[in-house]
Amino acid sequence: MNTTWILVANSSTAHLYVNQGPRKGLTKLREFDHSASRGKGTDLVSDRPGHNKSHGNGHGAYNPATTPKQNEAQHFAIELAKELEHGRSKNEFQRLILVSPPAFMGMLNNHIGGHLKNLVTDSFEKDYTKATEKELAGHLETCIFL
Repeated sequence: MNTTWILVANSSTAHLYVNQGPRKGLTKLREFDHSASRGKGTDLVSDRPGHNKSHGNGHGAYNPATTPKQNEAQHFAIELAKELEHGRSKNEFQRLILVSPPAFMGMLNNHIGGHLKNLVTDSFEKDYTKATEKELAGHLETCIFL
């Protein structure tokens, strides 16, 4: 039996579906919620950026390399990658389809390992997290026979 996992995600929510074969449809396995990614940037940090003295009379502030929201999205991508890797290590699926907006897709791809990447057969850079299962099936009809 050829089992396919479909991860439909954005930076704050994700749905993991399974398809057990042709004409078996989609079954939701699990939902993930990362509410910190939806928070305001000022609520995610405890204090203001540090200051530095520059040459002359000016002062500047240290700007972090990533915003607090981007940092939370990275944490969520790591969490999802670990879940997918766990499923792969238990041989729970033989094929993986990723559906995510472009920025979050990049984060996911940075955190999934080579063995897991080999199972990714299709990826869609769209946000279908609010789509119903019927709508999602319509979007995926080019790569999977539901």
